Amino acid sequence: MVKVKITPGKLAGQIALPTSKSHTIRALLFALMAKGKSVIRHPLPSPDTLAMLNAIRHLGAVIDMDQDALFVEGVGGKLQPAEDVIQCGNSGQVLRFIGALAALSDNYTILTGDLSIRHNRPVAPLLNALTQLGASAVSSRLDGYAPIIVKGPLKGGKATLDGRDSQPVSGLLILGAFTPLELHVTNPGEKPWVALTLHWFDKLGIPYENQNYEHYKMKGNTQLKAFEYTVPGDFSSAAFPLVAALITESEITLNNLDMHDIQGDKAIIPALESMGAEFEWNDRALRVKKGGALKGARIDINDFIDALPILAVAGCFASGETEIVNAAIARKKESDRIHCIAEELKKMGAQIEERPDGLIIRPSNLRGSPALQSHHDHRLAMALSVAALRASGESVIDGIECVGKSYPIFFDHLVHLGAKIGPG
Repeated sequence: MVKVKITPGKLAGQIALPTSKSHTIRALLFALMAKGKSVIRHPLPSPDTLAMLNAIRHLGAVIDMDQDALFVEGVGGKLQPAEDVIQCGNSGQVLRFIGALAALSDNYTILTGDLSIRHNRPVAPLLNALTQLGASAVSSRLDGYAPIIVKGPLKGGKATLDGRDSQPVSGLLILGAFTPLELHVTNPGEKPWVALTLHWFDKLGIPYENQNYEHYKMKGNTQLKAFEYTVPGDFSSAAFPLVAALITESEITLNNLDMHDIQGDKAIIPALESMGAEFEWNDRALRVKKGGALKGARIDINDFIDALPILAVAGCFASGETEIVNAAIARKKESDRIHCIAEELKKMGAQIEERPDGLIIRPSNLRGSPALQSHHDHRLAMALSVAALRASGESVIDGIECVGKSYPIFFDHLVHLGAKIGPG
């Protein structure tokens, strides 16, 4: 694994944020199902994107690339038998979305992934719902995790599933674009991510009924035409330089952000404003203003769950107590993010308390640590890197290569803004 050494310091300047992983993944999925050649500009270059490209190739898509665009010849709704076992890598979206669509095929489709996918990313809600709809959908080890084996045909009808994790819900709704079904969702969570899928339905003219994110009707039988799409900047990635600037009392500008985009993770901005942050919008740019100190707040994070690690870091430098709640699903991401961020920040002296569904963070004078671990989780690696910029003394973080999942040029950006980063 790769290590970096980070020396505390201030930042200055501007950067253009990478594009959205979630939009990239959905664009590729719908391009697979469309008839004709779709064009996707500025896709995020990440392992998850490569995993989705691999998956849709296996199912019949023909893909060409140039420097900054993907050209996808789709299958017109008729999936080809998978050429091989589909390797999802570390992508829960590939596992859940392709796993759902695989039920359209009368052939067996096998999907697996890395250690986290096979042991920390449950897929039982999806498999149970597919079974209710008449498909054969099983975990090969009968434990509710990948590898999974899926086979149609579907009978359609109705299915019920727990919706605390939004990805199975989105996967089934995408399936419903091509076969009629009704979906009842208990405990609906991460609603903005489902809204992102519904935004794509609106964009592509896919009809649906949505009653409070609890009951959906999908008419199916959509005939998608090829489309052109330019992927917007990613608010999930923006959270890290935003908090880095705030805790180091720096002024930076983030470009390539569209506040009108549907991404739920733009909720990080009002959350930070509730803690005292001040921002200034200028066209497609966001400037972090030097201002007063952060103050603690109670934050329901379910709608932007990926921000938990970086908000935990912000809480260390806020006056008063910060409480992060409604975050239980964060334990089932690339790592158990509640436990792992608490464990790592404690190495730096953080006053942080783990709760079943969140964290309590009290003001902390963080000190550098030579033994920080990413837990193979891109958002932990970036959050710890930000914490190191304000700690007293140098920090070493092991396993930072995982940032390529969502923000491949994260460390390049920090260096560009003036951070002192070297090999660990």
